[in-house]
Amino acid sequence: MALKLFQKLGLLTQFSFHYYARPVCVRLLYTSSLGHSSCVSCLCTSAGCCIQRHGCRKLQMDCRTRNVTTIVREPSFLASSSGLHRDSELRFRLTQLHRPSADEEQDFQRQLESCSTSRQVFKLLRSVEILSDTMAAASLHRVADLELEGSALRDPSVLEKDTIRALCFQLEQDSTRLTEAGLVSALLACTRLFLDPWSTLMVRLVSESQNRLDSGQMTVGELCTLGCAMLAMEGPGSVMLEQAMTQIQKQEPTRWSLPDLIAVYRLLEGCVGEDGKYRDLLNAMHTHAVTVTSRMDPAAVSGVLSSLVALNQMQAMPLVISLCKQAVRHIPHFSDQELTRVLGALIHFGHSDHYFVEAMEKHVPTMAFTYHPETVSKVTQFFSRRNILSTTVFDAVAESFVYRADSYSTSQVARQIMAFGTLGYLPPNAGQLFRKVETILHTRFSQFQPRTLLSLLHACTLVERFPVNFVSKVFSSYFLQQLQDQDMRIERAVLAQLTQLYITVKLECPFYEGPRLLPKYRVKSFLMSSRSLETPVDQQLYNSVKTGLEDLLGDRSFFGSKVLTPYCYTLDVEIKLDEEGYVLPASHTDDVYKRIALCIDGQKRFTTNVRQLLGKEVIKQRHLQLLGYEVVQIPFYEFEKLPSKSRVVEYLHQKIFPHTFRLSW
Repeated sequence: MALKLFQKLGLLTQFSFHYYARPVCVRLLYTSSLGHSSCVSCLCTSAGCCIQRHGCRKLQMDCRTRNVTTIVREPSFLASSSGLHRDSELRFRLTQLHRPSADEEQDFQRQLESCSTSRQVFKLLRSVEILSDTMAAASLHRVADLELEGSALRDPSVLEKDTIRALCFQLEQDSTRLTEAGLVSALLACTRLFLDPWSTLMVRLVSESQNRLDSGQMTVGELCTLGCAMLAMEGPGSVMLEQAMTQIQKQEPTRWSLPDLIAVYRLLEGCVGEDGKYRDLLNAMHTHAVTVTSRMDPAAVSGVLSSLVALNQMQAMPLVISLCKQAVRHIPHFSDQELTRVLGALIHFGHSDHYFVEAMEKHVPTMAFTYHPETVSKVTQFFSRRNILSTTVFDAVAESFVYRADSYSTSQVARQIMAFGTLGYLPPNAGQLFRKVETILHTRFSQFQPRTLLSLLHACTLVERFPVNFVSKVFSSYFLQQLQDQDMRIERAVLAQLTQLYITVKLECPFYEGPRLLPKYRVKSFLMSSRSLETPVDQQLYNSVKTGLEDLLGDRSFFGSKVLTPYCYTLDVEIKLDEEGYVLPASHTDDVYKRIALCIDGQKRFTTNVRQLLGKEVIKQRHLQLLGYEVVQIPFYEFEKLPSKSRVVEYLHQKIFPHTFRLSW
């Protein structure tokens, strides 16, 4: 078996333990006597059948140093009249003949979920004499939940505990008598605990799972659990995974339970390749999922949205919209992680719902001080990406930032401030907020990734907060080298940020005397196809304004369109005047006394819920004024109200020449 997950983490090889009370040899780690890897079929004991017919699965890892045999005490069952202390022995009995009742299993599961440490899990296990296989597997999963940190166990020594060893020993001995659900769940739990794939326990569980898979009797949920285990062990190329997916595809999604549907989505996250071989299955699942979203709980809504993102199912927008509507009901009940996933999915698919936003506005201010920092950052990202300015949300975020920012990562700090810059909003405590930002920059400057730092400083300038003390470091040759990619180039969007930061320093911080940005790092235009620092003019609105200008000025030649200035900004319309106030032809370059820049601001230049210009449009108009232009704003909400052509001409006249009486042109 090719086990990428275990190539770096052969955790059990670190330990050698010896217990002396009634020893029973259990080989949790295996090395062949010849010192090389063997196929699974060569290792199967009588408890598991040979799987040689499915091909030899070679380990892609070096097992030559793995020769530790661990010793554990055999589980014993003492009578109550025994003189020994009952708590001194581990008592596990995995039974199928007299299984615990459903109520007992549910009660055990509730107690298990309430455990906050592995030690509490072990204590709970020692208090239970009879376990079902599913209860045993759930216990291993809970230990994994508590100990997993990234791609390793927080405390690998947890695998030394007698309780774990005794439990694994019983699973190994009873592998052929486990239910399908208990078998595959135990196998998945073992992968999450990074047990050696060549241990006797793992080999027996895999072998028995293969037998059950061949019988074709597994349910969809059990097939998904087995698929996740094999995906962790062997990767997307696993033969057993492919076999499980084949059986899943033979069933109609409309007949699946809701947990089964969610389980298949989760499995497909890891095994769908770019060839799209499961496209038909996914489309059928999407169609069915739309009909059952009203029954999804917070975990289900979050899980499906997360899967759709991982699978990049852009064609599943009806399902995304339906899930967003269901999410409105669950906002107060989402965990931090679930809400983070939901917001990330809505950002990915570019969707927002009015009712969802309203629910967020009610809930976020009450939780801003208790949310996980990543959740707060994702909240601000969601609102800024959708260009939604919610003062209640951002005021609460700004207040919590002042008190909590020291515990934020540099990325979280940057993303929250970038949201304020994007929307061009200053909260009531702006002074405290940006003093906190400055403190963080002073104390943690070197911890910021170069592009993250640049985005943070650029965002500050959008709301007229000028980080002069740090600009000199940004324009240094060392920092500019850090911005380069593998091809020794800097992305054009990054160069645009550098250029605008440089222009801001020149225009608004004349006292700055630090390094300048070299010409080779400057762009000529801020207008780009993506990540543009300017919003392109709305073409329909522009055409209407252009027609009105032709009537006002008498001819098309008296104004220029989409004029690129020497300072990288593009003017929607430019009108030139001589010293006496007469309009000059657009081609005229001499004797130009005054320049008027018309900003034809369509809806995309404003926040979606209130009529406030976005930060990048505010800084553009501010800079044009500093460059000597008279800026005239033509907002869509004023222009679209004009009922006739004559009213359009009158409106433009009042806007552009408010102090001039028009006799005739």
